[in-house]
Amino acid sequence: MRKILIVGAGHSGLHLAHGLLSHGYDVTVITGQSSLEIRTGRPAITQMTFPTALEYERELHLDFWSGQAPRIEEFKIHLYPTPSQPATLKGRTGKGNRYTVSIDRRVKMADWLEYFEDSGGKVVIHGVTLTDLDYFSRMFDLIVVAVGHGELGALFDADSSRFSGARPRVVAQAHVYDVAPPPGESENIGWAASTADAGNMIFVPFLTADGPCHSLFLGDKRGGPMDAWPDRPRPDEQWRRMQELLRKYAPEYFERVKDAALIDGSSTLVEYLTPQVRNPVGVLPSGGLVLGIADVVITMDPFVGQGWNHSTRCARSYLQSIIEHGDRPFDAEFLAGAFERFWEYGLPVQRFAELNSTLWDQELPPHFQELLGASAAYPQIGDRWIQGWDYPPDFENWLYDPELARAYLQEVAAAHGEG
Repeated sequence: MRKILIVGAGHSGLHLAHGLLSHGYDVTVITGQSSLEIRTGRPAITQMTFPTALEYERELHLDFWSGQAPRIEEFKIHLYPTPSQPATLKGRTGKGNRYTVSIDRRVKMADWLEYFEDSGGKVVIHGVTLTDLDYFSRMFDLIVVAVGHGELGALFDADSSRFSGARPRVVAQAHVYDVAPPPGESENIGWAASTADAGNMIFVPFLTADGPCHSLFLGDKRGGPMDAWPDRPRPDEQWRRMQELLRKYAPEYFERVKDAALIDGSSTLVEYLTPQVRNPVGVLPSGGLVLGIADVVITMDPFVGQGWNHSTRCARSYLQSIIEHGDRPFDAEFLAGAFERFWEYGLPVQRFAELNSTLWDQELPPHFQELLGASAAYPQIGDRWIQGWDYPPDFENWLYDPELARAYLQEVAAAHGEG
């Protein structure tokens, strides 16, 4: 039985660990935090589990929360060229009865870690150094690193040859209750916005350990109007500033949260990060090799809400590569090849992030405006736009290029007898 060590108990690492365990591998997860420490820790950037990723979790019996979590069946996008004149688009998050959920990372990772151990996986609660990894490299057939900071993260050099669209970001976030329902819409609809004057917003129904609420994300470039946190304010002051930013840049959002309140004293987050792509193969001091996964090697731009979608698909891709590799050594060629296989998906997602990062560098392109206008008459346009978040490579088939966009509009009109 092949022995695999996964360093870190994050989303990608635990998804991969469960997948390997289900295929008969001897899997150990080593993490610096116990499940209790994860549950009682600070919040992380809110993520969404889109329909396909949710199906992948169900295959591994990891969807523990759909009976409790708000089901996000629709999303509404607001584009603000000015605060008073938003363009809007609405679409379903999945076809048929497929839907999206958003779960507090503290709940999800703690439950997954406990279930992994209950299922026969080995869990070691301990910090890990490079010296430790050198020692472990003689004990395990493969080491996957799911920790992107500190000396472990330094194993993976930045790879400037790959497209990343890296830009320094700041994120402010709050979990709140007493949110006003959107007029004429389901209270479980998700909202997302991009503003010409400031940054981006994601506002979703959310499940915490204490039950459903809403999570609000504000993202901006460093030094932008929504980079209002240099003094790291206390939670109540951060929430007040977030409300004021919404009042100024996204009035519809402010109306929904003007009477909302923080869930508790651990409901807010401020985080600075720079998306980047790094070399996936790390070399230990002894010459041993390790493989970086998901955010360790492709740090996603938080503007596009792809963090968990990306990590799930990376874990699944690595799982398939490991299984197909059989009993052959996990050498440098295999490690690099496993990443290249995933990069076929990852590169189009980086292009999607780049579109969102540069959306307001000039006026919205005419074909964008044509698609937005037509979505009011043809709901399938909004559906395809929103469902593209589940699989961003589809955007390359119809959204980016004006000719492809207009051909798609003609196809939709012809289907309605208007061609």
